[in-house]
Amino acid sequence: MTTHNFTTLPDWLTYIEQLHPKAIDMGLDRVKAVAERMTIRFDCPVITVAGTNGKGSTCAMLESILGQAGYRTGVYTSPHLVHFEERLRLRGEPVSATDLIAAFARVEGARTSIAPEISLTYFEFTTLAMMDCMMRAPLDVVILEVGLGGRLDAVNIIDADCAVITSVDLDHMEFLGNDRETIGREKAGIMRTGRPVVVSDPMPPQSVLDYAKAIDADLWQVGRDFNVEGDKQQWGWAASSAKGGRRYSGLAYPALRGANQLLNAAGVLAALSALRERLPVTAQAVRNGLAFVELPGRFQIVPGQPTLVLDVAHNPHSVAALTANLDAMGYFPTTHAVFGAMADKDLAPMLARVMPLIDRWYFTDLPTSRAATAQALLDFWQPQNSRPQTTATTFADPLQALHAAVAAADPADRIVVFGSFYTVGGVLKDGIPRLQAKHLNP
Repeated sequence: MTTHNFTTLPDWLTYIEQLHPKAIDMGLDRVKAVAERMTIRFDCPVITVAGTNGKGSTCAMLESILGQAGYRTGVYTSPHLVHFEERLRLRGEPVSATDLIAAFARVEGARTSIAPEISLTYFEFTTLAMMDCMMRAPLDVVILEVGLGGRLDAVNIIDADCAVITSVDLDHMEFLGNDRETIGREKAGIMRTGRPVVVSDPMPPQSVLDYAKAIDADLWQVGRDFNVEGDKQQWGWAASSAKGGRRYSGLAYPALRGANQLLNAAGVLAALSALRERLPVTAQAVRNGLAFVELPGRFQIVPGQPTLVLDVAHNPHSVAALTANLDAMGYFPTTHAVFGAMADKDLAPMLARVMPLIDRWYFTDLPTSRAATAQALLDFWQPQNSRPQTTATTFADPLQALHAAVAAADPADRIVVFGSFYTVGGVLKDGIPRLQAKHLNP
């Protein structure tokens, strides 16, 4: 049995990509077996975060507040925007390639140690490596973002001390089911008996609440067990008396922009309140954590002329939130959109929602076989477009599309880049673009 031991991160990732016949293979038996051989376990509290949208923002706020409180944090999220190492942050910094290479070798050794060797998907293999890195770093808290669903996702081999379910909507329906109730049941699989689960979706599927009751989890539901209120200047959070009656008032809004971030922040405060005996945080840590949190590509507004908006919105629910946030920005003479998306996405409602705001489209190919081509996106968009003055063109990659948009834009316009992590990552690969429309040049 050959055990591979590559010396570079790209070589390992290329190898891991072709190990398993399917990109996604739902089930925990294979990944559990390898994890047991690696004796993967954590001695500190673990928070697992599932949801259709808002997972990354929730993880970032938890990390920021707990970091401000002095805890050593480990955060595993996916996918990445530019560099693979972004998927794991240890004490706020991306994991080193050297540590990852050593972890990949340990996963490879474990999966091939007994015949027949165990086949792992790319996500399963890399998740085990990330957990191995976290296990070896002295950490006070581990935060795990679910990749897809919950019940059968590789991160669910770890029993969470607190589960958070951010939102439940339609996405990845070929794996999770065709309605919110079925998808909600999959996400509910990260709950554990007797342990807290925070549901920050204001209208959760009944299946989520039913499963919490069936396994006797400690349910924290927004609107019942904790509440938020706010005005234009500040907001407050309060838990019910049954959940300890804790309050935060006069909070500044989270540094992450967008109306949906308040619900994410509310869920974060509920999770921290549920874990307060093991991970106490001060009100000042909460204030600073929310003020300083950063997460690229979530309604990220880059100052310049024209204004640049980056958003990884890639399903109808998140595009609806992006549209509302764009609408709230005020007037721009022309809005240009750089758009690339996966072929399996529900494009009709995504485009229908945002089309009234977009004047010029720049459809782009993406560097993955799962993506729709720019031409396919254009062909899909054309019959839906009811505004004859709207234009559309196609490009080979997001950066070319962005450069074309900048060349066509006036300084007072805005450019929004959305549709996929690949689309946003494609314009960030050389750093954050600082735009200067050609009309500004002397």
